[in-house]
Amino acid sequence: MSKQHKNILFIVADDLGKYIGAYGCKSVTTPNLDKLATESVRFDLAFASTASCSGSRSTIYTGLHTHENGQYGLNQVATHFQTFEHVDTLPQLFNAGGHLTGIVGKIHVGVKKTYPWTVFDDIETRDSAIFGDHCDAFFEKAQAADKPFNLVVGFHDPHRDQSRGGFANDQGPFDPRVKDIVVNPEDVEVPEWLTDVPQLRQELVEYYRAIYRFDQGVGFILENLAKRGLAESTLVIVTADNGPPFINSKTTLFDSGTCLPFFVRDPRLVAQGIKGIANPNMVSFLDILPTMLDYAGLPLDLRTKELSPDRLGRSVLSILDRQDVVPESEWPHHVFCSHTYHERANYWPTRAIRTRRYKYHRNVAWRLEFPFATDLYSSLSFEGMRNLQTPVFVGSRSLRDYIFRPAEQLFDLEADPLEVKDLAQDPAYADILKDLRGKLEAWQKQTEDLWLYKDGQSVRGLEVWLGKDEMMMPNRHDFDPDQPALDAPGVELMKIVGDPIGIRGATLYGGKGKQVKQES
Repeated sequence: MSKQHKNILFIVADDLGKYIGAYGCKSVTTPNLDKLATESVRFDLAFASTASCSGSRSTIYTGLHTHENGQYGLNQVATHFQTFEHVDTLPQLFNAGGHLTGIVGKIHVGVKKTYPWTVFDDIETRDSAIFGDHCDAFFEKAQAADKPFNLVVGFHDPHRDQSRGGFANDQGPFDPRVKDIVVNPEDVEVPEWLTDVPQLRQELVEYYRAIYRFDQGVGFILENLAKRGLAESTLVIVTADNGPPFINSKTTLFDSGTCLPFFVRDPRLVAQGIKGIANPNMVSFLDILPTMLDYAGLPLDLRTKELSPDRLGRSVLSILDRQDVVPESEWPHHVFCSHTYHERANYWPTRAIRTRRYKYHRNVAWRLEFPFATDLYSSLSFEGMRNLQTPVFVGSRSLRDYIFRPAEQLFDLEADPLEVKDLAQDPAYADILKDLRGKLEAWQKQTEDLWLYKDGQSVRGLEVWLGKDEMMMPNRHDFDPDQPALDAPGVELMKIVGDPIGIRGATLYGGKGKQVKQES
């Protein structure tokens, strides 16, 4: 293969969180990830847009939040949660850029037509040696074609299996190259956001074993990359799709669900001896696709479809070697998060802005109970927690506060990193609340978020429906049936101006611009 080729290897674990030695978890065994950390730049403030498997992957592969790309929830049978066909995706962009594209392992986004990887190798095994072999076959194919490549590797580990406390450790026999480890329940590390019960420790034992298997897979793949002489021309990114598969993490927009591992090994920096550093800047998973395009020498605004929304992410390569906090004028000091569904019965739309110090949550459907993912509800660890003497706490958060959340929440992450003490009603933080609320709503407008709600209605939905008309409505989050009148005491009004043209790729009405045909 020509040395001029710039290749990209992207590895994503399923439900890993930061259970990695390089991120301070000393009891877990991750020698290959720890070695990668010594060769890479490690980001400590990297954030997924949403803590749900399909949704998170779709944001990586499109550079768009789920409310923009249409992958509102898990890509499962009968959900219709699938990426819009008018949206550009990673394989489409890199196919157009002349790369050999491929995916090995978990796909979990749809539809296949929208994600046309040239090599579509959706193996479902937990055998990490097989992952290594399949990736090696892809490397061989790219070398034979003398083409640069973009390979995505989606491990199924360390996701739960379909049992109440298992992590697929009994699904072998695995290849003899895959080793197991002995983990003692008393040796696992229970994070602060969970309650220490025997059932949790036993699940963590199985979880650690699955993490070790994933770590070996990373080692097999990187060994094959080096064996074929590709390490010096390949950008390697390793991360996870969301936090660990336990209550109070996965499916939430708390940092426990969205602040994830993010290793970037740029061979150009390695050649300069710049490696093994921690980068303190905030990055979003929406930055991953622009980073890949940048490394490959492709335009960051490359598109294959006219109607695909503009990507707002940035390439991290410009700040990759920084060990200081880049000024806000050069790099954002905030990220946005967007969650609408997990499973099809788990409707709970929420949006958030996270700065270096504060987190603001806008819980759109706050009058609903926060839903449990079925694998978390049925887990033995949650059963152990719920059977504790009431009131039940999950970590330092009461179970009641986990289930019932207000319309707005504000947390000072320096004083309260677990996001437990809500400051939204504290007058001392009124200016901060107003500022973050305004920034979040401005971002929702910019991204044409259908879940920007006023008076209980989608503002964007009203704009489309009104045609060329105008109307006044209360400038409040929720509808008030006790004071519905526009001239009710204390009601501040806002004007809604009809705008039937320009809905993102016409998520509602089937077109954009002059192509929109609105029918009754």
